Amino acid sequence: MMAKEYLTKNSFQTKLLGENMAKELLKSNSQQRALVLGLTGDLGGGKTTFLQGFAKGLGINQRVLSPTFIIMRRIGRFYHIDGYRIKNSKELLLLGFKKIINDPKNIVAVEWADRVSEVMPKSAIWLGFEFVNDKTRRIVVK
Repeated sequence: MMAKEYLTKNSFQTKLLGENMAKELLKSNSQQRALVLGLTGDLGGGKTTFLQGFAKGLGINQRVLSPTFIIMRRIGRFYHIDGYRIKNSKELLLLGFKKIINDPKNIVAVEWADRVSEVMPKSAIWLGFEFVNDKTRRIVVK
């Protein structure tokens, strides 16, 4: 997959990008394993905001909150994992990560995925979030 770059100028645009991306991925998803997103970037960079829109695009009406202190939230077949407080990849494996990503019905989003990159599947879609200024974010999808 060729890298694509997006600029969003506010949280609404970041959520909308997430929503539209989820709809596109649902249309084209024919994988043997779970659809896995790996999100990287600085604190406050828009990762959770993007995933709020992404969840909406999946048809989830529940509010998506960052799972920083509980590590993982599950809403139906959508798993939202936050690697910020994980010390190493083994901790993620203890939560059943391998089983989760081997089920093709699951959709998994891992924030701070660079901290657990050793266990991320090769098929993961990587999204990097960068500050351009207070409101604008550059989001690079690989």
